[in-house]
Amino acid sequence: QVRLVESGGGLVQPGESLRLSCAASGIIFSTYTMYWYRQAPGKQRELVASITTAGSPTYAGSVKGRFTISRDNAKNTVYLQMDSLKPEDTAAYYCKTTRWTSEYWGQGTQVTVSS
Repeated sequence: QVRLVESGGGLVQPGESLRLSCAASGIIFSTYTMYWYRQAPGKQRELVASITTAGSPTYAGSVKGRFTISRDNAKNTVYLQMDSLKPEDTAAYYCKTTRWTSEYWGQGTQVTVSS
């Protein structure tokens, strides 16, 4: 079955960096567009970034220029490099993929940005 496992979250100070990873199994990874979402307490889950099978990225306006999504098809892994982190980036971060009408989510990893 499809499994997505995120890692790399933690507690950092404003201005610092983190790199999140999402390891996928049960799919032919290179054929799937991959997404990173986040959900802050009391807020709706929002799309942060996506990367197509061809490696083309898109970003939410709030993270453009600070976050970089990438993928390593040999490792079945998608990454989210987060630089210049702000307190408002505090959230649980999830990776997701889809195929037809099915959605597959990871369990999430917590990112807390605080001084």
